Amino acid sequence: MSCFNLLTGMISKPSVNDFGAISFQSQLNPFPNLDSLRSSRSRRSKFSTLPSIRNGLRELRGRIETVKNTQKITEAMKLVAAAKCQLEDVEVPLTAIRPVKRVALVVITGDRGLCGGFNNAILKKAEARIAALKSLGLDCTLISVGKKGNAYFQRRANVDVERFVEGDSFPTSKEAQVIADDVFSLFLTEEVDKVELLYTKFVSLIKSDPVIHTLLPLSAKGEACDVNGESVDASEDEFFRLTTKEGKLTVERDHIMGRKKANLLLNYQFEQDPAQILDALMPLYLNSQILRALQESYASELAARMNAMSNATENAVELKRSLSIAYNRERQAKITGEILEIVAGAEALR
Repeated sequence: MSCFNLLTGMISKPSVNDFGAISFQSQLNPFPNLDSLRSSRSRRSKFSTLPSIRNGLRELRGRIETVKNTQKITEAMKLVAAAKCQLEDVEVPLTAIRPVKRVALVVITGDRGLCGGFNNAILKKAEARIAALKSLGLDCTLISVGKKGNAYFQRRANVDVERFVEGDSFPTSKEAQVIADDVFSLFLTEEVDKVELLYTKFVSLIKSDPVIHTLLPLSAKGEACDVNGESVDASEDEFFRLTTKEGKLTVERDHIMGRKKANLLLNYQFEQDPAQILDALMPLYLNSQILRALQESYASELAARMNAMSNATENAVELKRSLSIAYNRERQAKITGEILEIVAGAEALR
């Protein structure tokens, strides 16, 4: 009887919770089915990565609430860290704002005459700016670009000129790079605290305006001030804003007088270090600004010369007409006088 009971216990179907019976039966079967082994192994590998949660409903709800609270804390820490990264100041030499004691003026004039009041207008603008800086107690030095400006400032013994630059007939990036190198050297060595660009802005073929544009320091936070905290920016100083119009990038031009202070939106993220990006982009930006000023000044010079030559042509035509009328009158008067002399001689002979 005992043997029979042992036998039936060994061959009877084990229950799900009877792990001992399962293990005993597997020991009795030395050659298990290969397909069953593969399926069980795949099921174990599929679910082995998932953690086994053997808690009740109350414990699971508690763990869910704990995970939610932890998620809120980590998300808040992420936002704080991102805000600190965005508000971190980037130290770039070209953006260093310091009390202004000395200003460098880059004055762009033409290389030739016969262009009306083109050169005189920008030279008067430069003289007015020099006088304004001296009235504020600031020193200034000049970088003169163009033969006409060079000849003018060479006769001015009371004006400090750092360098005279004479370029080709058409402005090139090489000429702009020469000026940019001088500007960088003066600003980075702290020989000057601000650099301004004076050139003639091309508006249309019949209009051009001499303007002042601040090159250095590059700052989006405000104006440059002297040691007393007073602004040294020109009232008509212009600045440029990169924006989009109809889905295309465009540049808007504005002036200090019409500028409204607004909060800057820091919505851009870059993979590289900000200082590395700015060190690479700022020299290119300044070079392009100088090249643009040279090209606008050259276009304004050509437009002024075209208008001057057009006016000169019209004056020549009008003068020719007036001289022709005067010549015909003189000729007619001379012929009339000769006829009168002939008639008078004929009458005398009778």
